[in-house]
Amino acid sequence: MKPNFSLRLRVFNLNCWDIPYLSKHRADRMKRLGDFLNLESFDLALLQEVWSEQDFQYLRQKLSLTYPDAHYFRSGIIGSGLCVFSKHPIQEIIQHVYTLNGYPYMVYHGDWFCGKAVGLLVLRLNGLVLNAYVTHLHAEYSRQKDIYRAHRVTQAWELAQFIQCGSEDGCTMVPKNCYVSQQDLGPFPLGIRIDYVLYKAVSGFYIYCKTLKTTTGCDPHNGTPFSDHEALMATLHVKHSPPQEDPCPARGPAERSALTSVLREAWTELALGVAQARWWASFTGYVIVLGLFLLVLLCVLAAGEGAREVAILLWTPSVGLVLGAGAVYIFHMQEAKGLCRVQAELQHVLRRERETQDLGSEPHLAPLLTAGGGQS
Repeated sequence: MKPNFSLRLRVFNLNCWDIPYLSKHRADRMKRLGDFLNLESFDLALLQEVWSEQDFQYLRQKLSLTYPDAHYFRSGIIGSGLCVFSKHPIQEIIQHVYTLNGYPYMVYHGDWFCGKAVGLLVLRLNGLVLNAYVTHLHAEYSRQKDIYRAHRVTQAWELAQFIQCGSEDGCTMVPKNCYVSQQDLGPFPLGIRIDYVLYKAVSGFYIYCKTLKTTTGCDPHNGTPFSDHEALMATLHVKHSPPQEDPCPARGPAERSALTSVLREAWTELALGVAQARWWASFTGYVIVLGLFLLVLLCVLAAGEGAREVAILLWTPSVGLVLGAGAVYIFHMQEAKGLCRVQAELQHVLRRERETQDLGSEPHLAPLLTAGGGQS
């Protein structure tokens, strides 16, 4: 490979808000999105919340000449909502489904049924191997009382582990977007940065973002936006890194302290999530014991003559109570174990950080949270 090697990579990222029967102007937005992607001819288009596989097939056919390679990531009951379109051949595809993803009984939120995941694409361009990632974490439904925070922290940690191998403010949910309500923005009336394009170079290479743009709430041609999120469009350049240059320079004490603080805060959130999961498991455990006692009592009554009809009438709801409580118990026990696993991994990293600081050497935290791909 030549020493003056340089590669330009244009990346498009959009949370499409493509929910069948619920999202406004869905068919029209998908059509205009396909027209836009064909016109711009990006190297990679990373899409989230494409909940209709029929819409993916529609885009795949519409974009087949400009983006010959495409993939739809399937998981959960209704799918991950993730798909990619590539101008270049995709060599390998790997998918990781997050361990925790909300609660099955919160049906009106629906995240548990989706099977949120992260997808990895391996591309080879001009002799260079590129890893591109696309993901969608659990949604934040309430900033004031976020019952899913521990799950989202767990997903962020798993994403960081899996990846280890614009506008003036960068906001991607803005008040100018006609599909966004002020209630969605909450305490951020000027907008929220909620979608990201992250990148990282391995040793020997240097990668930087040449340009970054976001849409501004409306399509310049049609006037209505593609989605309730704004699209990100980044132009990345990959170059050889001179031997004397370190593409990942050491972090200063202030940066290391800030990163350690973030990980400690994450550990605390996980501890709260573990306590809540264990409380629910204990509560449903008592319900199971009570239900089994009630079933035994009903069996005794059914064996007699006086209350047989009542016992038979109450048998079915009692069995339903035991089975329902058992399902909730199993779910929250699995949730507690998943949170404890991530908590233990974070504890290990924090312990290693303390040891390296005591020895005065460089910490091992630096690469953990700096890698990335297309994320929403």
